[in-house]
Amino acid sequence: MKKIFDVLKFNDKGLIPAIIQDEKTKEVLTLCYMNRDALLKTLEEGKVHVFRRSKGRLMLKGETSGCTQAVKSMSIDCEGNSLLFLVDQERAACHEGYFTCYFRKLKKDGTFEAIGKRIFDPSDVYKK
Repeated sequence: MKKIFDVLKFNDKGLIPAIIQDEKTKEVLTLCYMNRDALLKTLEEGKVHVFRRSKGRLMLKGETSGCTQAVKSMSIDCEGNSLLFLVDQERAACHEGYFTCYFRKLKKDGTFEAIGKRIFDPSDVYKK
């Protein structure tokens, strides 16, 4: 049987996309990227760790907000180039304070509307 790192295909920057989905509601919460270290830490600790491309570093998802994601299961796609995690989401996954990052729905007139309610005020959590 092949081991996980024998199957996965990281891109030329050493990253692989990871879809994060809530185990209970089945809502897709976010799409993030992991490098080998983020995936190892996720598997070791049971909480999602990501590689923040904008900051160029490994981080625990929710390290600032406290909105962590406890891993319930992990799957890989048929080509080994993306991951799917089912998680137990603490509070909200979105930096905008919503449960899911996909809180904007496209309307027929081409505009977007926010769906769902905001769980926290980002200005209170991410003080700059």
